[in-house]
Amino acid sequence: MTTALEPSAMEPSLESLISTRPHPSLGSHAETYGRLIGNWRGEFFAYPLGAEPVRSSAEVHFAWALNGRAVQDVWITPARADRPSAPMARDMYGTTLRVFDPKSESWRVTWTDPPSGIRCELEGRRQGDDVVQIGISQDGVPIRWTLSQIRPDRFLWQGHILEADGTTWRLQAEFKMQRAR
Repeated sequence: MTTALEPSAMEPSLESLISTRPHPSLGSHAETYGRLIGNWRGEFFAYPLGAEPVRSSAEVHFAWALNGRAVQDVWITPARADRPSAPMARDMYGTTLRVFDPKSESWRVTWTDPPSGIRCELEGRRQGDDVVQIGISQDGVPIRWTLSQIRPDRFLWQGHILEADGTTWRLQAEFKMQRAR
């Protein structure tokens, strides 16, 4: 039997997960994803091969977690406010856990999306103002997820997959986000 938690019972659990600031051990590496902490609203676009693009509303929430040693985020499309009325061409309600590895000076990134069953592991690094995350899809194909155009009020996330030729990266999806007020 599953039991729902009352809101008052969730508070200690959430307090133990969420942190108000990065852990001091992260130093300047905290800014890699720290610039994204907060709530975002925008649009999601999927570009399936041989089919028309799919567009949907989206929301993303970034927070410091695990005593400030990780960044956890939740990606939702369509946005929760639109779910009762929006067509569910793409149901995404997933989370990413990003943990810094001081030995490699990179972030270990794990993405899990229960509605689709997708789970990916990537390695993220800051490259200039961008964050580039490289990994392998569940199907064994190289993927590249990039956060770019990061500003206090907006960012762009693009997901690419490596084509069979081994050199061409094809855009599969993107999020165009603005900070929620």
